[in-house]
Amino acid sequence: MNEFDNLQIRRVDGGLLLIFQQLLKRGRASEVAQHLGLSPSAISHALVRLRDIFGDPLFIRRSHGLEPTRKAIELGPKVEAMITLIGATVTPETAFDPGRTRRRFSLACPDNIATLIGDRLVESFRKEAPRATFMTRPVMYGRALAAIQRGEIDVALGAFGEMPPGLNASLLYEDTYCVIVRQGHPVIQGSIDPLTYGLTGHVFVGNPEGALADEPPIDREEEAATYGTMPSPKLVRTHAYVTQWETAALMAARSDVIAECPRRLAQRLAGPLGLQVIDPPFEPFRIIVRAVRRDTPDDGVDWFLEKLAEAVA
Repeated sequence: MNEFDNLQIRRVDGGLLLIFQQLLKRGRASEVAQHLGLSPSAISHALVRLRDIFGDPLFIRRSHGLEPTRKAIELGPKVEAMITLIGATVTPETAFDPGRTRRRFSLACPDNIATLIGDRLVESFRKEAPRATFMTRPVMYGRALAAIQRGEIDVALGAFGEMPPGLNASLLYEDTYCVIVRQGHPVIQGSIDPLTYGLTGHVFVGNPEGALADEPPIDREEEAATYGTMPSPKLVRTHAYVTQWETAALMAARSDVIAECPRRLAQRLAGPLGLQVIDPPFEPFRIIVRAVRRDTPDDGVDWFLEKLAEAVA
């Protein structure tokens, strides 16, 4: 480490790092001031110091708030890691006690996974951690991983590709797609052949038209690699596209359409909704669901992951 590095380190303190973290997270100096209990002028002064230290504007004032520069976005995970390390260093080590903790765990996962595990997970909290809570967010793909890196999410569940540095992924469960139709369907009873599959009306979970103008673009390659591709309406008679498998299951239960659904979820919904769970007339797409967390010690997250695994089993 040279003399310049030492001088720069002496100019940085934990308070500046927290302000940078919150500016990146919230995008408004007034919200950061309120959250940290500081005055707006203190936030402005800290931003001047941060810009001087890193030699970059870091945040550009726009009509909607402060927009981070590319440099600020690149610094985000590094600053987050430093804050985590500082916190672990100065916080007295106390064993995590589920029975006493009031911690709120944050879980990113698709809605169908929340439906699959939600009832069993909440029972674990009621019995073992009655003062704790958990919240789910329907965040997927790279956005979920970035949220973990920023410390906004404790655990993300889903089908992910390559892991960024600083994150750890473990297998939670594997699944495949199945076909669901209502009990007493006029044509389908217990099995389905390719011709019937193609000619019977379908409801698919998916978005064939892409994102709206003010939404993040959809990465079709990532989506297809994660959840498979939807058949063309020219090959399969298609009546509707919806955003949730639970919605598709209700439509299948109350009409004569076919829907596809992850098998574990279909088996959970079959009894209450009166559905048949049938093998598709082709090799089903395989889904590998992993649990992702930050690669840092956290007894609370360890416990949370254990409860997630039990909810799936």
